[in-house]
Amino acid sequence: MNNEILVERNASPMKCEVLGVYDWAIWRKEVSTFDWEYHATETCYILRGEFTVTPEGGEPQAFKRGDLITFPKGMKCVWNITKDVEKHYNLS
Repeated sequence: MNNEILVERNASPMKCEVLGVYDWAIWRKEVSTFDWEYHATETCYILRGEFTVTPEGGEPQAFKRGDLITFPKGMKCVWNITKDVEKHYNLS
């Protein structure tokens, strides 16, 4: 199973514009910890907040404002939100 999370730190506004990030839906979540499984590939752009995602059998990865992240379909993980999160997201 693919547990590789792709991240581009401080993604450029131009890249976000080309991807149409600002037209994607917005998801918000308060400080919390929860299990998650991706049923589709998700690309998201972090507007605010800080969190770590730990893939099943993998190492925790930290994310924050400005990160453009792709989570692979089928990945099971644990989210640990340390500062309330707001993100644009797109499922494919």
